[in-house]
Amino acid sequence: MSRFDVIVIGGGHAGVEAAAAASRRGARVALVTFSEANIGTMSCNPSIGGLGKGHLVREVDACDGIMARAADAAAIHYRMLNRSKGAAVRGPRVQADRKRFAAAVRRAVKANERIEIVPGEAVSLIVERQAIAGVTLADGTALEAPAIVLATGTFLGARMFRGEDREAGGRLGERAATAMADQLRSLGLPMTRLKTGTPPRLDGRTIDWARLERQPSEDEPWTMSPLSFHRPLPQLACAITRTTERTHHIIRAALDRSPLFGGAIEGAGPRYCPSIEDKVHRFGDRDGHQIFLEPEGLDDATVYPNGVSTSLPADTQADLIASVPGLERTRIIAFGYAVEYDHIDPRSLDHRLELAALPGLFCAGQINGTTGYEEAAAQGLVAGANAAALALGLDPFLPDRTQSYLGVMIDDLVLQGVTEPYRMLTARAEFRLRLRADNAETRLSPVAEAAGLLGAERLAHVRSRDTERAAIDAAFARPITAAVLAHTGVGQDGARRTAGEWLRFPNVALADVVPDLDGVMTPILAEAIDDARYAPYVERQDAEVAELRASERATLREDLDFSVIPGLSTEMVERLAAARPATLAAAGRVRGITPAALTAILLHTNRRAA
Repeated sequence: MSRFDVIVIGGGHAGVEAAAAASRRGARVALVTFSEANIGTMSCNPSIGGLGKGHLVREVDACDGIMARAADAAAIHYRMLNRSKGAAVRGPRVQADRKRFAAAVRRAVKANERIEIVPGEAVSLIVERQAIAGVTLADGTALEAPAIVLATGTFLGARMFRGEDREAGGRLGERAATAMADQLRSLGLPMTRLKTGTPPRLDGRTIDWARLERQPSEDEPWTMSPLSFHRPLPQLACAITRTTERTHHIIRAALDRSPLFGGAIEGAGPRYCPSIEDKVHRFGDRDGHQIFLEPEGLDDATVYPNGVSTSLPADTQADLIASVPGLERTRIIAFGYAVEYDHIDPRSLDHRLELAALPGLFCAGQINGTTGYEEAAAQGLVAGANAAALALGLDPFLPDRTQSYLGVMIDDLVLQGVTEPYRMLTARAEFRLRLRADNAETRLSPVAEAAGLLGAERLAHVRSRDTERAAIDAAFARPITAAVLAHTGVGQDGARRTAGEWLRFPNVALADVVPDLDGVMTPILAEAIDDARYAPYVERQDAEVAELRASERATLREDLDFSVIPGLSTEMVERLAAARPATLAAAGRVRGITPAALTAILLHTNRRAA
């Protein structure tokens, strides 16, 4: 039996980040995957980042994760979403060359001496004394470890659907993780089904690009990771088209052949990325739905039509694609399909992403009810870091929701659970003015360094940026009188304010207050300017955070019986019993819990303590 500190099952985005994070904390890791060639595969769309998702990518990168640098190594299109809005809700997003992205991820994994790639299928967990002890592979090989990270993606008990066709599998051409799903269900774990889908893939050489709205890559030279010093690849344009009334007629006529509407698929799908048949059914008044045509590679003619995820039959897919302007003569390379798979109720996890019922078992990614590469990678980072902590006797890594989107997502999952695949949105963060994509390093690098998650190259970068930021902060702290800025039209009230404070005035530019910094706009300088402009609002949020911290100190007993507390409805009792919040503040974040209910809980716990 081979002995490891941590075993990670699954070589997708969650599994890769889990293995890498555990190794950075000093663990010897086995990465078990069906095929080494499929490590880092982009199962669905060829993009990384976006609104909320881009924040997660930057945060994973601030903890020295893999995803952002792999995205830059493969990026063929950059776009900052919400650029016209405030910095807190801007979302960096790239289109990646699929082959180059997966290759960059594999290089990073294979270069890590603490990670051993183990090809094979994990068929059962080895449990001793009601705790994890290892895993058995399909060929009978046993691997021993005190901590396992399950990062099975959409493969756990997975079935694929296209029209009347049914097939076991979590991705086209790949088998499902059936044996592992059977064992988890036999252990009595709280499990149910969810659904996701993917659109048909198109031959870009048969698209009439001249008729379509062109969307070029942005010229501004930002990258997903500060350790990516340039954009190494040529940049391609995307294009936009729309469905038509004829498209909608084709879809409606085939709804009786859709497994989604025929009852074959039981699991809920992602609300924010519905199938095209769901869009047409739910939004029947619309005359069209946007389709973003996204190239999948520099030397690959395949195009991903973002917006037409579907499980309709192949003949219907061919007809609906041909009804879209610019796609009338387009050849379909691979037809779309839906996948239904098992997931664990994330309320059965703690904030380390460890399963309370089976110590040593950590879960990350779609097995926890989330959707998307970015959410998976972020959970992988946390689960891997905490699996290493268990194995090596280290402090847990617990990102806070006031400090990161990592913390927001995990807090949401373990307290609220899911009824549909969870997607990160900026609206989910109460303190999003503090949680910008551009200040992820400032927020998280110190925490990651304290946890031992930063490698030598990252540490050197952190020291360099700290030096640059200290110099900028010193310049921004210089006092300047209103008289000096009379040419900008500011009121001549005789006030002395710091340069940073003056930057909040609409007509005051950097050159007016700190001319020696008015040259090349570095990412760190841009972050400092945003910090200065947001400062009054962040200070208000800091006061709210202080209140939250105070309520976090009001702990709740593990055996607290919510049913005996006067004033709580049956629904509140059920939700609190499922979430098992450890503090009063956490109880307040459980859906449907009112301020009056919190008061009742506090009074009850105070009486018990008296």
